[in-house]
Amino acid sequence: MLPVLVAAVVLALGGCGKGSSGASPGPMGGAAQMAEVGVVTIAPQKVVQTTELSGRLSALKVADVRPQISGIVLKRLFTEGSDVKAGQLLYQIDPATYQASYDQAKGTLANAQATLASAKTKADRYVELVKINAVSKQDYDDALAAVNEDQATVIADRASLESARVNLEYTRIKAPISGRIGASTVTEGALVTSDQTTALSTIQAFDQMYLDVSRSSMEWLRLRKEFAAGRLQKMGANGAAVKLVMEDGTEYGQTGVLQFTGITVDATTGSVTLRMIFPNPNQELLPGMFVRAQLNEGQDDNTILVPQLAVSRASDGKATVYVVDAANNAKQVIVQANTAYGDQWIVTQGLKAGDRVIVSGLQKVHAGAPVKIAANSASTGASAVSADATKQ
Repeated sequence: MLPVLVAAVVLALGGCGKGSSGASPGPMGGAAQMAEVGVVTIAPQKVVQTTELSGRLSALKVADVRPQISGIVLKRLFTEGSDVKAGQLLYQIDPATYQASYDQAKGTLANAQATLASAKTKADRYVELVKINAVSKQDYDDALAAVNEDQATVIADRASLESARVNLEYTRIKAPISGRIGASTVTEGALVTSDQTTALSTIQAFDQMYLDVSRSSMEWLRLRKEFAAGRLQKMGANGAAVKLVMEDGTEYGQTGVLQFTGITVDATTGSVTLRMIFPNPNQELLPGMFVRAQLNEGQDDNTILVPQLAVSRASDGKATVYVVDAANNAKQVIVQANTAYGDQWIVTQGLKAGDRVIVSGLQKVHAGAPVKIAANSASTGASAVSADATKQ
């Protein structure tokens, strides 16, 4: 009787277990789920590519006004912050000592010239006398030697006079260049010296301004190749046209030039300094002003853009994206994406028109796994759209 009861209990328990679950277990003990992802479909776009180089402007010509002799400043003959012309008198140093030295040198020269004239007269007279043996040959030779000696003295005294004249002229400190002069570091009555380290003032010429920026040597090579290929608009034999954007976002009216000559690579950083020069006829540009210079690298009608969030990079810098293949499986693709455009990358290798790039749900994606494309996925460019791509 007991074996019959045990069999009945087993059958009852088996019936209850079958009725409590209506789904069959998956291969891992649970139902398999397909990852849902958002994609963008690649379509070539028209993009105007520019390289942007930013920095602060400097005056192309800057000259420190320094004394070349020592003395007391008698007058300051300019207004601080005004425009001055080259050769304009700026300071007057007390000339009394230098005037006396000049007058003394002038008198010394006159005395030497008189002595030379006397020696020449004597030597000329000895020319005839030596022929008739009225004077000895030795006396004649001594007369000629005296003439030569006096000539040397005149040359030395003339040089001393010129030196005194130069020093006297240095008491009138003049502007070395035309431009705008800054504040004066001295006033009337100040003692200045020829070897002082502090400039009396500084003049900056505003007719031309320059912008220096540091870039890697690879970036310089790339720009050089684009210049040679004609992608950069040329300005002369060794320069490319540059547009300038002011601090307030407005475009400067004058076109500048990026110079490619005189480039030296810094052995420590591997970078080069690129110099851009801009005309400044109306003095709109000022030293120290922060600006952005833009190089137009031409237009590409078949640019492939990918959202930056879709691109991942390995520790070695290699860029990859996930695409959905024809079988709706996720596939990892290596791409070349080195140029930023807004929140997107310009992809030059690895993708083509029509590729479906995964942009959302990436945390659930694995290479080779099937995926489900969300209904709201979009295209990166169903029609060609003009855009400006800026390389930093």
